[in-house]
Amino acid sequence: MLIAGIAGASLGTEIAKALNHAGGYDILGCDISPLAFGHYDERFASTFLVDREGYAQNLLDLCLREQVDCIIPGGDEPAILIGRDHELFTRAGIRLGQNNPQLTERLAHKGHCFEILESAGVRTPRTRTMDPGTDIGDFPMPCIVKPAVASGGSVFVFFVRSREEARLYCTYLHNNGRTPILQEYLPEDRGEFTVGVLSLPDGSCAGAIALKRAFHSKLSVSMRGPDFLISSGYSQGLIEDFPAICETAELIARRLGSTGPLNIQGRVAADGTFVPFEINARFSASTYLRTLAGFNEVDWYVRHLLGLAPRGALGITPGWYLRTLSEVAVPLWQVVK
Repeated sequence: MLIAGIAGASLGTEIAKALNHAGGYDILGCDISPLAFGHYDERFASTFLVDREGYAQNLLDLCLREQVDCIIPGGDEPAILIGRDHELFTRAGIRLGQNNPQLTERLAHKGHCFEILESAGVRTPRTRTMDPGTDIGDFPMPCIVKPAVASGGSVFVFFVRSREEARLYCTYLHNNGRTPILQEYLPEDRGEFTVGVLSLPDGSCAGAIALKRAFHSKLSVSMRGPDFLISSGYSQGLIEDFPAICETAELIARRLGSTGPLNIQGRVAADGTFVPFEINARFSASTYLRTLAGFNEVDWYVRHLLGLAPRGALGITPGWYLRTLSEVAVPLWQVVK
């Protein structure tokens, strides 16, 4: 098993935890940075530096040399790059532990993502891509301004109360080489959920799990004010059966044509409807919390790809699932080169 992208406190290392928890895997990791936390994480049997230039071919060479059976991307960028060159790996008999490349690419741009959802009949917050020169017009305030691409973990996500503030932050993102989107703000008071839906290559649903996020810790909060809350990328909270939430998430997965892991973040509207505000066609960085709850989606999906029977059903043990950060000291002589 190779995890491509192993930065600390992020998706790649959480996937490694899930695989290690299941047992029976020789877990390898790779990253473009010598300071990626995973290089110094004992759950990995070996780790490797890969050059960003020619990334997919470099990964393939590594896979062939190390006799890798399956690759799982440990972040959004590796998922997109691997997806674009997926035929390189499939021709070599290497399985890809990710969603189909078409969906991964389509959902990467958040403006396009919500256009697709709306056309599929999914209720969404009002969303508008702000290309240079686009008028804010009558877009409802307050709202969220965020990048159209790479907004995971609430990076460069802003809450604005007026059109003047919206223009300011849109200009800021444009000046930093990013295309902003405006998105209707959904209040958090009725609950925010992160939901994983695991679909099989034939489109059928293997299972879904919902976590109701808790915001008692600063770790889970990116920004908070008297009338708003923007969550961070570090989910923690209550896992139990949330049938209505999971039913909506499974419907979204079917309508999108999901054939692998799909992570959906959303909030509950005044009428009780679960409304998504962020969707990514990959595993979630909360996947290890799900594993602890009895829902090891990573192990289940990898075994399916390798033609192995599942170890058991994807179950759920209700409870509170919490997290923190961990530390490691790396002497200079141990830095990966």
